[in-house]
Amino acid sequence: MDASMLQFVGAGMATFALFGVALGLGKIFSAVCEAIGRNPSAKADLFTISMIGGGFTEAIGLLAFVIAFMILISK
Repeated sequence: MDASMLQFVGAGMATFALFGVALGLGKIFSAVCEAIGRNPSAKADLFTISMIGGGFTEAIGLLAFVIAFMILISK
């Protein structure tokens, strides 16, 4: 295997984290929708908490995306 080929393999493996991010975001927001359905008066609190959690989860995805590009452009 050539070293440039291994860069593509490494970048592909770094993007596996994006699958986990997608599952995490789906779980967060489906739980929020269910909780608001059960207790509509807690909507403001749940919205704030879900936005913070979603932001942290999305930051993991962006970090994985940046790492994948760093692997691709390294020599």
